Amino acid sequence: MKKIAMLALLTALASTTAFAQKSGGLVNPHAPATNHAQSGGFSGPKASSTTVEQAKTLGDDTWVTLQGTVEMQIGKGLYQFRDASGTINVEIDDKRWNGLMITPKDKVEIQGEVDKDWNSVAIDVKQISKVQ
Repeated sequence: MKKIAMLALLTALASTTAFAQKSGGLVNPHAPATNHAQSGGFSGPKASSTTVEQAKTLGDDTWVTLQGTVEMQIGKGLYQFRDASGTINVEIDDKRWNGLMITPKDKVEIQGEVDKDWNSVAIDVKQISKVQ
């Protein structure tokens, strides 16, 4: 009886990922588009945008706003971001997507902090939104 109960439990746990709903992120550009409405937030002037080239020269933990595209996923939570001045790696935690679905063709605005290590620069994204 214990073997049957254990087998049922393991089967239930293994199948929950098959029914999990995707909660945002970079999607296949050939998939059909869906609209997601944002519910709340600040409405007013925003800080001026920074370019990728400028962001690479700023100090660690400097707050930046960038506009461009997320081109591809290069690791778990790590993406390549591009604007007119170049590319930079951006770290986007799952919770930051807030159900937003984007493709490499969508222009987005990201806000976050410059994350400098010994030999690399990335942006730790705190907020991402589509630019209309």
